[in-house]
Amino acid sequence: MNQSKDIFDLSQRFYFEAAHTLHRSYEAEGSLRIHGHTYEAEVTVSGSPDVTSGMIVDLGLLRKEIERVRSMLDHRFLDEVQGLGPATLENLTVFIRDQMSKTFPNLSSVMVERRVSGDRCMLRWK
Repeated sequence: MNQSKDIFDLSQRFYFEAAHTLHRSYEAEGSLRIHGHTYEAEVTVSGSPDVTSGMIVDLGLLRKEIERVRSMLDHRFLDEVQGLGPATLENLTVFIRDQMSKTFPNLSSVMVERRVSGDRCMLRWK
């Protein structure tokens, strides 16, 4: 039986494909041209399971919200996504957090990764 003081982390991963440009000092030439990436993101909610349902959050609701956010990013030109700013890994994690934290106040981390290039950014709070 779960002790009420136990804290669980429940995560869900999703993918999206997107293009962008990026103004930067290093590797600038390729970054200035429109180019794309396959992104993998992971959102994590933390807390104690509800006594009745036994869940921190219903995974069906979590997947529904992920699909809403994913549709804002998938097959998009990220430079045009309202509220994102420059399409850095850091800004993508903040964007996903800001979109999902309204529905999930117990959201505790967001990770965005580009496996092909080995880049990963993790945003944690609380």
